[in-house]
Amino acid sequence: MLFQPERLSFGIVLPAQTRTSADMQFDTQLAIAAQANRLGFDALWVRDVPLNSDSYPDPVGHADPWVFLGALAAVTSGIALATGGIVLPLRHPLHIAKAALSIASLSKGRFVLGLGSGDRPTEYAMFGEDVENRKMLFQSHWHRLAAALRQDQQVIDENGRVRSEFAIRPRLKTSVPMVAVGSSSQSLEWIARNATAWMTYYRPLSVQKDRLALWHNAQAKVTADFRGFGQSMVLELLARPEAAYEEINLGGRTGRRGLIEALSAMRDAGIHHVAFNLIAQGRPASEIMEEIAADVLPALR
Repeated sequence: MLFQPERLSFGIVLPAQTRTSADMQFDTQLAIAAQANRLGFDALWVRDVPLNSDSYPDPVGHADPWVFLGALAAVTSGIALATGGIVLPLRHPLHIAKAALSIASLSKGRFVLGLGSGDRPTEYAMFGEDVENRKMLFQSHWHRLAAALRQDQQVIDENGRVRSEFAIRPRLKTSVPMVAVGSSSQSLEWIARNATAWMTYYRPLSVQKDRLALWHNAQAKVTADFRGFGQSMVLELLARPEAAYEEINLGGRTGRRGLIEALSAMRDAGIHHVAFNLIAQGRPASEIMEEIAADVLPALR
């Protein structure tokens, strides 16, 4: 499982390439994915960017997540495949269910469905939706999607009725894990009640500990079941092992010794998963992953 008590697991955010307006380099990214699988990373995270625009900070031309995930499933084994996250209000929940079940089956149960709401008013407008309705849309789409992904796989219509004359294939023996990515305009109690885990943005650990306390309080109110907590992390890993840890936007710049110390503190604070968003400043992503796998992961497992 990707989220486990008292264990810190590690993922790679794809595409791992220079943040320019160039389209995603498929062959390069599939090679990186196969390498991450070989090196023992726990997950590959794929983003959903329906439309590029100046309002979205990442200029990379992202591929359709479902097409990309199909290719990733074909070149990997063992490593989890996760979305971070599908923009739920702008996609029909039954279409998501069909795609999610297909990827889960193709990957032999390695798929983790991360879901977010998106927040760009102009993108919502292009899909004929009002961004002010995202909280309601997220909740209603989530419940229909969750019903379709359970083991009994119920198809529910727009009026909340179970339509037993319809089925979504393929059938699975286990449910697809659903993870909330960002707050999606929901309360933490709602997320703890409905999601298996919460993935959020990187914050300095002193600040993230406050978020963890809020998360634990929310869980205590609604469930006795374990709920995971993860974060993305922009990482600029320097070639100098002794370089001290330095905060940068949404992550850190450091040598491997500082990275080990920072990740150890995250694990001790109760973070269960870190998804590295690699910055390659003169160092290819493949080289950075090799160093993490050889020197950082063994120190934390």
